[in-house]
Amino acid sequence: METKDKEVLLRVEQLCQYFKLGKSELKAVNKVSFNIYKGEVFGLVGESGCGKTTTGRSIIKLYESTGGNVYFKDQRICAGNRLYKDAIAAAKEDCADTVRGYEAEIKEETAKNPANEATIKEKYHRLISEKREETSKIIKENRVAIKEARDDQRNCDKKYSARRVAELKAEYEPIFANATPDKLPEIKKEYNKKLHIAKRERLVTQIQMIFQDPIASLNPRMTVETIVSEGLIIKGVRDKAYIQEKVYEALEQVGLVREHATRYPHEFSGGQRQRIGIARSIIMRPDLIIADEPISALDVSIQAQVINLLNDLRSQLGLTIMFIAHDLSVVKYFSDRIGVMYYGNLVELTSSDELFKHPFHPYTRSLLSAIPSPDPIYEKKRKRITYNPLVDHDYSKEQPTLREVLPGHFVLCNTAEMEEYRRIAAEKDLIQKAE
Repeated sequence: METKDKEVLLRVEQLCQYFKLGKSELKAVNKVSFNIYKGEVFGLVGESGCGKTTTGRSIIKLYESTGGNVYFKDQRICAGNRLYKDAIAAAKEDCADTVRGYEAEIKEETAKNPANEATIKEKYHRLISEKREETSKIIKENRVAIKEARDDQRNCDKKYSARRVAELKAEYEPIFANATPDKLPEIKKEYNKKLHIAKRERLVTQIQMIFQDPIASLNPRMTVETIVSEGLIIKGVRDKAYIQEKVYEALEQVGLVREHATRYPHEFSGGQRQRIGIARSIIMRPDLIIADEPISALDVSIQAQVINLLNDLRSQLGLTIMFIAHDLSVVKYFSDRIGVMYYGNLVELTSSDELFKHPFHPYTRSLLSAIPSPDPIYEKKRKRITYNPLVDHDYSKEQPTLREVLPGHFVLCNTAEMEEYRRIAAEKDLIQKAE
């Protein structure tokens, strides 16, 4: 799938989410980077505990990110300061090591040539001064970055709201100027309604989440109408008739009926509860939906219905979806691009067709080998690949980074592995052409 000319809706850069575990830290998400393009479905797969859900919750700010940045519509909504603090600590340590080295060299050269002691000291004092100035500059830059990160993390929604108010005022200024006296009160009433909503507008509410467990994510004391309409009320919409109509519209879009609005969550099946959760998301008309394993708690027969519903909504509403799941076969069917996570790291990222054609990373191959098939003959021959990082990788000389092995196909590997992956891809394509 060609993505170069597509608009980037969400940009994740070096996202880190660490949790304290006694005196140590659990790196649930470790320097993960990817883009989600407008209108696409981006799949995120991996085994339980790999950090998929934590990534989604960090993006939507349910967790305050430890490090890295998340940009939504080119505005930073998440900003952690750990990487900046690490850069300051590394610069200080490097400066201290360099100064100690220079001081040792002063003693060594002075001992060899005592007559030039003043010249030697002057030379190394100048070098020490330059190194300290360079370190001071790095520290200053990162402290400014920390301050900006804290500001964006806390105030991104306020900034967006202020921008929306300014845009609304600019839009209505010429309308007020050209309005006739009899139309002016009506226009002012309409403007005040929109201004009330704009002041409460939040950028993050344009990202909505569908949760894994439909019953745990719905308040049992609230009716369906109250649950679905809650976002509109928080947003500042006051017209009860308008809210009710929007609730009915959302329920019908997800395959429910108006009569369901007065019922409570316990009166529905698991599939219907998940539809209520989807209705709660789409009523806000979001640009991005993070679907956190929306089908894993449902029966297999219902899973297909929910996937088809999300596909229909994607077409009708122009949604962009980040789809988190375990099942690679489902993700292949539903997603345009797929990212594979392992122990907090993004190990492979490419289009769904390319991932199944050229699965490079050993963990990806292990996941693909675990996909069952309804063909009993194939199942008898299917060989399960076991992934063992200690055996499959040798990072003693060079640590891995996310590299573009083929156009649009990124793999976590070092230089030697990248060359091997490219050789395997070339051989596989040659064999397929020969066949």
